[in-house]
Amino acid sequence: MHTVTEQDIWQALEEVMDPEIPRVSVVDLGMIHEVKLRGNKAEISFLPTFSGCPALDYITRDIKQRIEQLPLDSVAVNVTYAVPWSTNRITEKGKKLLKESGLAPPKHSDGYISLDVLSDTECPYCSSRNTVLQSPFGPTLCRAIHYCKNCSQAFEQFKPVA
Repeated sequence: MHTVTEQDIWQALEEVMDPEIPRVSVVDLGMIHEVKLRGNKAEISFLPTFSGCPALDYITRDIKQRIEQLPLDSVAVNVTYAVPWSTNRITEKGKKLLKESGLAPPKHSDGYISLDVLSDTECPYCSSRNTVLQSPFGPTLCRAIHYCKNCSQAFEQFKPVA
């Protein structure tokens, strides 16, 4: 029988996709805060991208279902607010997948956000910077809406959050 390692759990978590962006894993979004393995019992803590995120129950369920496929005695999944989630936690792979999904990835954030930061956004479709911020308020709290004057595409941007 294979003994489950922490590495096995991290690899399995790579297969748990964000319900709103199904090409990007919770690992690549930087949502996994901690993986603890005590004997044959796993505990995973994850950070919500926003405290009012409507997908928390789905993410919790998806993580639990995936990790329960490993030969473990028990799996606990917890939402934690121990540290705030930040867009700086998104991996390079995650940023690439966001762009491929038609979302402008966030720039590195130093904790200060201004309309200038939101306005200078590269189009995920044609890579032009000839874009206009249409609204700082997108379909979710973490996104803004833009329009590209070069390729005439509307797109969403992940807002930088520190």
